[in-house]
Amino acid sequence: MNFLAHIFLSGENDQLKIGNFMADSIRGKSYKKYPKEIRKGILLHRFIDSFTDTHPIYRQSKHRLHEKYGHYSGVIMDIFYDHYLAKNWSRYSNEKLEDYAERFYQLIQSKRHLLTERIHGMMPYMIGRNWLVSYATLEGLEMIMFQMDHRTKNRVAMHESIVELKQFDAQFEQEFFIFFDELQMACREKIRML
Repeated sequence: MNFLAHIFLSGENDQLKIGNFMADSIRGKSYKKYPKEIRKGILLHRFIDSFTDTHPIYRQSKHRLHEKYGHYSGVIMDIFYDHYLAKNWSRYSNEKLEDYAERFYQLIQSKRHLLTERIHGMMPYMIGRNWLVSYATLEGLEMIMFQMDHRTKNRVAMHESIVELKQFDAQFEQEFFIFFDELQMACREKIRML
């Protein structure tokens, strides 16, 4: 799962959202220096990653990409699943995606002091190009994939994966629906336990 799913799966707790959003840039036990609710968000992020990586449906989706994209098939699949969340947003939320994204951008701007340097560097691009809303369209997704290619020095031409997205769209989307329903339930339980 990529940014949109991680944020959404945090529910309405802003501190949880912040922790979940920036968790990839926090290594090992260094999360313990953050306030309690942010620590919970970081742990929730790690739970989501583990749940996703080991889930048979996600692995089935990712397998279609593995031969061509190797290690990066997981990165691509995470972004594809965010695409299906954004594309079907009204299925999961009563709030418009544009409003939800804007609220989140305002949140991270108001809490800059809590964010890692890596997130500070990424924020202008994320907000300026409206990544969270861009996931919903193929054009937006392609733009995100080109940016990923740039960040990874064009190791595997991730932008070409739009071909596979179109080719296997129906299968990917159905797999996402089943997987995401299970992930939402697992996250609600995990949040109660944290």
